[in-house]
Amino acid sequence: MTIKEAQEAVDQWIKTYGVRYFSELTNMAVLTEEVGELARVMARKYGDQSFKPGEKDNLGDEMADVLWVLICLANQTGVDLTEELKKNLEKKTQRDKDRHINNVKLK
Repeated sequence: MTIKEAQEAVDQWIKTYGVRYFSELTNMAVLTEEVGELARVMARKYGDQSFKPGEKDNLGDEMADVLWVLICLANQTGVDLTEELKKNLEKKTQRDKDRHINNVKLK
């Protein structure tokens, strides 16, 4: 699935099952919540915390939740994530093409 197809699929799901998009501000709060849930799993899986009884290592599902809400926000605000990601990669390439290669901390 391409990013464009993902944006279209989420939009179709919202129109079919979700009634309507939550407000942009609500979705921003939901995105923050989902990032927190992803952080919790990361802290338990890769950090110093351990899973509590009943908690699952659902890393992929939490990442998908973050992506879902981000796509909702993009759809609501008219952002073409494919084009924006392309532009962002170009920006990073121009800005950082030598930065990380020359970073002694990364060697």
